[in-house]
Amino acid sequence: MKISIIGVGAVGVGICQNLLNLGNCREIVLVDLNKDRSEGEALDFSHTSALSYAKNTRVYSGNYEDTAQSDVIVITAGAQIKVGQNRLDLAQINSPIAVDIAKKLWEYAPNAILVIVTNPCDILTHFIIANTPYSPNQVISAGCVIDSARLMKIISQYVNVDPKNVFGMVWGEHGSGSVIPWGLVQVAGQSLDDYCRSNGLPIFDKAHLLEEVKQAGIDIFNRKLNTNHGIAASVFRIIRAITVDEHSVLPVGVLMRGEYGIRDIVFNVPTVIARTGIVRQIRYQLPDEDIAALQNTATHLRQVVQHVVENTKLLG
Repeated sequence: MKISIIGVGAVGVGICQNLLNLGNCREIVLVDLNKDRSEGEALDFSHTSALSYAKNTRVYSGNYEDTAQSDVIVITAGAQIKVGQNRLDLAQINSPIAVDIAKKLWEYAPNAILVIVTNPCDILTHFIIANTPYSPNQVISAGCVIDSARLMKIISQYVNVDPKNVFGMVWGEHGSGSVIPWGLVQVAGQSLDDYCRSNGLPIFDKAHLLEEVKQAGIDIFNRKLNTNHGIAASVFRIIRAITVDEHSVLPVGVLMRGEYGIRDIVFNVPTVIARTGIVRQIRYQLPDEDIAALQNTATHLRQVVQHVVENTKLLG
């Protein structure tokens, strides 16, 4: 497998680290506007091959043409949110950047699966699909995989079990529009409420828990001015599902085609991910209140898309 990473900041470096420690790829290409940075990271990573018993992987700094024949390309490049900015501001700045990157990649790697990490990742994924020849099954928003990991970790701390024994997925938007279908959340095979009742624990305040999940990334950002470790691990999880052809179900951003009454917007739902990228969505029978919450989030995302269209030359 050949993997290219566009943008060699903290997240891009973290993804590379995960791939080298746990992955099975033959080469990793690092592309960044700051050539010295990408060359320095590649050189630094090259020395780890003498110390690691993982598969030796060629890591090198390159340009867009070096992404040719990539199986997976991760896009982390773009402006970072600043104090005083909101996600609408960031969408207007990063959407044209992401589309320009994807158009350049199409020249050299039209068969690659793109994983979009730059925020707001769901909006950027939407515009890449709308403005480039890449098919919808080739473009994946990393979206709510990290939010779901945060959900599982937070619940696990309350109930004192390994987070891998908690099952739950965050849907909708990677951001303020996150939705948690609580009927699908389980601890050790029991529904969240049943687990609490059976084990003498108080029932969760679900509205508060959702806010904790939404706030988790903000709390990290306020302390260190970025979030990278969890996001890098979540992107590695997606890459692993692709490279191993796992057919794993992950809550990623995909183009909706009428599911749950939502159409023509990139939205995070449980999706089967394999070698070809997006295989299919998993369908659920959701209660009316969950569907209404999802549709409200979709309406908000459409408003963001419309704002970007009105202020750029992008197609929506």
